[in-house]
Amino acid sequence: MADEWRGWQEAAETALYGDGGFYRSSEGPAGHFRTSVHASPLFATAVARLLVGTARELGTRSVDLVDLGAGRGELLTGVLAALPAAGADGLDVRAYAVEVADRPTGLDPRIEWCAEPPTRTYGLLFANEWLDNVPAEVAETDADGVDRYVLVRASDGAERLGAPVTGADAAWLRRWWPSAGPGSRAEIGRPRDEAWARAVATLAGGLAVAVDYAHAREARPPFGTLTGFRAGREVRPVPDGSCDLTSHVALDACAAAGAGAGVPPELRSQREALRRLGVSGERPPLALASADPAGYVRALASAGEAAELTARGGLGDFGWLMQRRG
Repeated sequence: MADEWRGWQEAAETALYGDGGFYRSSEGPAGHFRTSVHASPLFATAVARLLVGTARELGTRSVDLVDLGAGRGELLTGVLAALPAAGADGLDVRAYAVEVADRPTGLDPRIEWCAEPPTRTYGLLFANEWLDNVPAEVAETDADGVDRYVLVRASDGAERLGAPVTGADAAWLRRWWPSAGPGSRAEIGRPRDEAWARAVATLAGGLAVAVDYAHAREARPPFGTLTGFRAGREVRPVPDGSCDLTSHVALDACAAAGAGAGVPPELRSQREALRRLGVSGERPPLALASADPAGYVRALASAGEAAELTARGGLGDFGWLMQRRG
């Protein structure tokens, strides 16, 4: 990678998705961080229930399931396995994994691997921790109160201020992330808004869901959230291809961008969304321990996994953006 000063959007795009980029490595993201998909099969079971419910709303027995940012197909593999328990008897599911990396060996042959989401699909589009990896420019307010692009050097992650933010990026900041004063920073989420709107538009009918770290306009972090992850640890963000580069998502802005379908989008926490889909962290009744000791142990383990998925201050605080079409 050329060792030159570039905006964060270009630098991150190359580091994550260019030749030799982080997301093209053989080990995939699971080798560096743990998402809800990896935390428990209960997450895939909940998505399976959501798919069944979406098919029921659409009045169809033939439905598409699109996993946007599919990693190595872990979520789709889990959903297909969970469908019988989710009440999917007789449901014909066409599964699509959308990912820049090559298809992993041994993946379920029912899963179609593609670089772009298919168009005119009818069912459920699910994007788990995808938007946070859509590269965005970073802005910082200088001593004179001017918002400027932050430039970064790929070799070591050093930064300096560049040109003033203008045009559509400046308009986005004014609407969605006003400056908190000199020294404050923001990730300009306009590319994510546009990416989400394009994703929603691929659905002819059904439900699009984005799940991610999120913040709302009234509570934006004053210094941004850009960070890196490598081998399960948070690290300094350096766009050299050796680590994940991620920042929290302004899901409220994405919701506004994807609302052109005419159906108001819904924003809720993962805790609320999963509980509606039957995932609860409640402990099993103690009486079960004597009546069915093995069943009690299984139920206790399941409750522990559910508690992690719905925990305050953890995965339960993730945002779910739900947008219906048709």
